[in-house]
Amino acid sequence: PLVANIIKLAPDQILLREGEHSHSMFWVQNGQLIVTKKRNGEDVLLGHVYSGELVGEISFLDNEARSATVKAVSECDLIEIPQETLDKVFGSQPKWLE
Repeated sequence: PLVANIIKLAPDQILLREGEHSHSMFWVQNGQLIVTKKRNGEDVLLGHVYSGELVGEISFLDNEARSATVKAVSECDLIEIPQETLDKVFGSQPKWLE
């Protein structure tokens, strides 16, 4: 069976931290998050993430450290998609799909 975890965040709770390594991406079911990056010691707002959007997909795909911090603005419900789950999906499909 495929595994996907439900994540619940309270306002101001951090989902991802810049520089951390992770092997998951997240699908926002409801709520709003902000994306920030440290520049000269200050947090710079890069954007917002809303319901229906994916977050964390860049480092999920390139296998690098998180390039930004993602924090909840409101209560949020997300579905965590671990790398292993996506590997199982792709493993059951024709090789060209990868």
